[in-house]
Amino acid sequence: MLRPSLNDPDVFPSDSVLCRPLGRAKAAWDAFMLLLKNDYPQMSVDWRYYNDGKSWLCKVTLKANTICWVSAWENFFKISFYFTAKAEPAISASGLGAELKYSFLHPKGRCSLRPVVTDVKKKSDLDSIKELIEIKLKAK
Repeated sequence: MLRPSLNDPDVFPSDSVLCRPLGRAKAAWDAFMLLLKNDYPQMSVDWRYYNDGKSWLCKVTLKANTICWVSAWENFFKISFYFTAKAEPAISASGLGAELKYSFLHPKGRCSLRPVVTDVKKKSDLDSIKELIEIKLKAK
């Protein structure tokens, strides 16, 4: 089973540590951090080690609201958004790819929060991330 790359609780995922697992995707990571800094300066980024998953996760928040979760993998990173059913019209009408829409519109099992998870390998993958952030901000 695949696991996120940052598994050592004693090694904080600093910028230099992230270079190793992300490889070429590090440029996309830097672009993601720049996007947050420039377009959403009120958001905060917090890395924590979670014992249940035995890995470091990055939580992006706006005040007390979680916007998304980020995990580092080998040569890419995953960004996960969680929405309630109220976001269905916005996601359906969005310019997101069919695969992302399908994953939200057809959740596995019954749950109150539906995930939209995307892998980021290159800067162009951030287009959908920006759109998901906007949907998340309006879905209150």
